[in-house]
Amino acid sequence: MTIPFFDGHNDTLLRLLDDPRRNKVDLFTNGMAEAQIDLPRAREAGMAGGFFAMFPPPLKTNLNAVAASPTTSGGQLPPELDIAEAQRSTNAMAALMFRLENAGALAVCRTEAELRAAISAGKLAAIYHHEGAEAIDTDFYALEVLYAAGFRSLGITWSRANAFGTGVPFKHNADPDIGPGLSDAGKELVRVCDRMGIMIDLSHLNAAGFRDVAAISTKPLVATHSNVFAICPSTRNLTDWQLAAIRESRGVVGLNYATGFLRPDGKMEPDMEIELMVRHVDALVEALGEDGVALGSDFDGAVMPAPIKDVTGVPKLLQALLDKGYGETLVRKIALENWLGLVGRTMG
Repeated sequence: MTIPFFDGHNDTLLRLLDDPRRNKVDLFTNGMAEAQIDLPRAREAGMAGGFFAMFPPPLKTNLNAVAASPTTSGGQLPPELDIAEAQRSTNAMAALMFRLENAGALAVCRTEAELRAAISAGKLAAIYHHEGAEAIDTDFYALEVLYAAGFRSLGITWSRANAFGTGVPFKHNADPDIGPGLSDAGKELVRVCDRMGIMIDLSHLNAAGFRDVAAISTKPLVATHSNVFAICPSTRNLTDWQLAAIRESRGVVGLNYATGFLRPDGKMEPDMEIELMVRHVDALVEALGEDGVALGSDFDGAVMPAPIKDVTGVPKLLQALLDKGYGETLVRKIALENWLGLVGRTMG
């Protein structure tokens, strides 16, 4: 039995962009062994779609060189990124996404109805997401252009500061309550996104910024790729009060597969069992209810558990949930339906 699933976060577009080979569309559509997602493996695994992130480091910068290990970084934030450079790399990734759409490899979707239609047609359904708002100006001119192009989901920060807020540094055995809240521009960005139907992703935002979003936004609170702080005490994970706020808002958390945010020791090493992922799902279901838990792999942006490895390993996680006693109805909600419902509550 193949259970279709929707992924809350991947960095596949950056992985493609960084590849030195020229024909990126062919790499994705024909198979790319170096990546964790490509079209043949996505279809094999039952991947129905996902949030495709535009993460703007400087061009040609490998993610592993940018995101220090939470056990070794010392909690230092990477330097801020210039808006021109952010727009340059973000536009390149967005162009690649639309080239993939033109080639029939995926469909960029803007509403729940479009997602369901694409999935029913057997197309890989993509939501256009920015991981960090560095490419957006404080007058929001760029935001209007991006929205017209299909942009529907925004993480205000990656784990660095920008004009709108401050992200959490990568640090283990540390509380995410580090640094200041949103700037005035950041607070206005939340209001504008609410009005436009752009989902706000809290996964890399610090605790003060989280509180600001919760106080301002009228939409569900969302963390597309985060785990449970009580199991893995990383700044990137969610504490009890954050989980309670997400539940109260009818929000969703996507389970992050990155080993550094799953393992209690915070090590970015692949030698761990799927059972630890199930422990995080158990805790998320307890904290959020059956409608609040989904998947958010971080494929092509992190070290994966050895049993998972890439997108073809996701059915193993879903089977582990079934084996644990999760009914098929609940597993299908976690795998797909909870993301689709959340999109309906935030984007329309």
